[in-house]
Amino acid sequence: MTLIPLISAIMTAPEATTAPAGTAVPLPRNSYGSDRGRHPVAALFAVALPAALVAAVALSPMIIIDEPSTATPPWKSITLPKPKPPEPQPDAKPQAQQPQEQFTAPRTPLPPIAQDPPVGRIDEPYVPPAGTGTGTTLPQVIDPPAQPPKLVLARLDERYAGLFQPDYPARAQREGIEGVAVVRVLIGTDGRVKAVELVSTDDPAFFEATKRRAHTKWRFKAATRGGVPEESWKEMRVRFEIKNA
Repeated sequence: MTLIPLISAIMTAPEATTAPAGTAVPLPRNSYGSDRGRHPVAALFAVALPAALVAAVALSPMIIIDEPSTATPPWKSITLPKPKPPEPQPDAKPQAQQPQEQFTAPRTPLPPIAQDPPVGRIDEPYVPPAGTGTGTTLPQVIDPPAQPPKLVLARLDERYAGLFQPDYPARAQREGIEGVAVVRVLIGTDGRVKAVELVSTDDPAFFEATKRRAHTKWRFKAATRGGVPEESWKEMRVRFEIKNA
């Protein structure tokens, strides 16, 4: 594009001449202004040449560099196999329909229709068969729980009541000491005392005297459970008092 103004300037520039000062310089014959008749042709040539060059440049085809056709494409071709035609299947024979079994629910026998009983006779109430879910449910009778055997506690044998009181300790009697001795005795099935334990006493001599008397003279009627004798413990209270003669 820079050649067009340059060519136009060359074609239109006049030739340079030198002349002495004060003299008229004649124009050359071939200069732009020497011949007035050739002026349109030069102007037309100066305008047409750049226009032709511009048109030639504009209409010139663009240079395109084609890549070689042998270049490897960026994709990979995959050939799919042709689908096989479906194989003909043998005609399916229609299956014979099996007869369906019919289920008939068993009928529950209905109770007989109640009729008016004849005069002078009373019919028993109707009791439906078991499993029908009808009728009145009879109350269930539950036996009362068995009562435990009755326990009878041991007690003093009246036949030996006169031998119950122990001998008064001599020292306590001289000193005038009175008091009470409480003991627990184990009574065997024969009514005899098998063991004596102290609960409380006002004087140790009272407990010793009571213990000797219980083992030798005391007799009881043994405790029974359901009429069967058994061993049991019993608490006894013995009082020691000095009696005036």
